[in-house]
This record gives sequence, structure tokens and C-alpha cells, in this order.
Amino acid sequence: MMKTFKALAAIAAMIVMAACSSQQEAAGPATTTVTPGSIADFRQNVGDRVFFDTDQSTIREDGRQTLARQAEWLKKYGQYKITVEGHCDERGTREYNFALGERRANAARQYLIAQGIPAARINTVSFGKENPDPPGSDEAAWARNRRAVTALQ
Repeated sequence: MMKTFKALAAIAAMIVMAACSSQQEAAGPATTTVTPGSIADFRQNVGDRVFFDTDQSTIREDGRQTLARQAEWLKKYGQYKITVEGHCDERGTREYNFALGERRANAARQYLIAQGIPAARINTVSFGKENPDPPGSDEAAWARNRRAVTALQ
């Protein structure tokens, strides 16, 4: 009888724990609160990167939207200087990709300047294909690596 009671108690405990777990999952993942004006705020709520088409440095519509949000945030939090990093996928020569990365960084810089961010607050650097994020040799990785990243300082 005592064994049966213990077994039933253990089963009841597992059912209660499973029900709690299901309710938590249904509510969704916990949201992380970031401090307004922080680097985490910029990355999470504004977006720190824009993407480009293959062999292009022309800013796409989705990139213009991101850069416009960046400009508004940078106007509000004027204490930050930024570096716009130009990146490329792994295809192409090292020299070609450094030049393309530079054009991408400069395109993003010029867009931010046109939105009212002072040129003195913006530096650029090209990493070419040297810093893949994510690494990989497929279209999905290449698309994520054709980018300009705005890094706050």
C-alpha cells in the first residue's frame, strides 16, 4: 500500500511539473529588458547591420529602413561615435572583397550623413571576407556575410 501511495505521489508530481512547463511554454519566452541608450538597445531594438546583394554596394530598401532607425537612435544618443564595418562573402579575391567592403561601408556612412548624422561621428573600415559571420560556403552564409555593421564606440 505504501509503495502504491509513493508511486502515485511521484506520478502526480510529474503531472504537475509537466503542466507548469506547458503553461510557461504557452506564455512564450521571457523577454530580455535592455537599458535604453545602451549598445544592447541599439542591437536589439534598432538593428546593427544591413545586407547587400551579390557584388553590390547599393543599399536595398530593407537596409534603408534599418539605417533610418539607426540615424534616429544616433540623434537621440549623441554620445556615441560609430564605425561602419564593410564585409563580404568568401567568394572573390582578397583585394576585390576589401574594395567591395569599403564601398559598402561608405554607402552606409553616406546614408547616415544624409539622415543628419555628422560625418565626424562616423568612421569606416573594410574587413573584406576576413570576418565571416556565420562561417560557411553556401548561399545562406554568403547572404549573411554581404553586410555593413554599425559598431558603437
